[in-house]
Amino acid sequence: MRFGIVGMTCASCVTRVERSLKAVPGVAHASVNLATEAAEVVLEGTVPAPTLVAAVEKAGYAVATSTVELAIEGMTCASCVARVERALKKVPGVLQASVNLATERARVQVLGEVPTSRLVAAVADAGYGARPLATGTAAPTPETRPHPLAAKETRHLILAIALSLPLVLPMLALPFG
Repeated sequence: MRFGIVGMTCASCVTRVERSLKAVPGVAHASVNLATEAAEVVLEGTVPAPTLVAAVEKAGYAVATSTVELAIEGMTCASCVARVERALKKVPGVLQASVNLATERARVQVLGEVPTSRLVAAVADAGYGARPLATGTAAPTPETRPHPLAAKETRHLILAIALSLPLVLPMLALPFG
C-alpha cells in the first residue's frame, strides 16, 4: 500500500515514521521516501487503514488522503445505506465511507491510491449499482431522473384529453347562448 505523508523535513523524520509504521502489528515492511513524501507499506494479512494513519499521526505527521464520490443506485432504505457503507469500509485503504440515501451518493475517504474500480466492485458485490462522479458532477436525483412510468402516464393523459374534448366544448358554449 502506498500513501503520502505530509510534514517531513529531514532523514530523521523518515526514520521516525518508518519505525512507527513497523511497530503496527501486521506490517511486514515499511519504506518512507523523503523526496516523494510517500510511504510504501507491505502488509501481512489485513491491517485497517485507520491503524496506519494513527501510527503516522503518533509519529507527529499527517497522512495525505483523498475523497472519492460515487453515485449509488438501487438503495431504498436505511438498511441499504448501512450495507453499502460496510461494503466500502472493507476495501483496503478506505478510511471512512458515508452514504446518503436522499442524494444517492457515497463519499469515501481513501488512503493513498485506491482504484475507483475497486470501490465500484465492492458496491456491486453488495447488490447495488455505483459509478464514480467527476468533480462538480451532480448525481441524478429522483426529481431529475426519468420515471419509468412517465411515458405511459403521458400517453394516458393525451388520450383522456382527446376523448373528453368533444364533450367539454359544447358545454363551454352553453352559457353564451
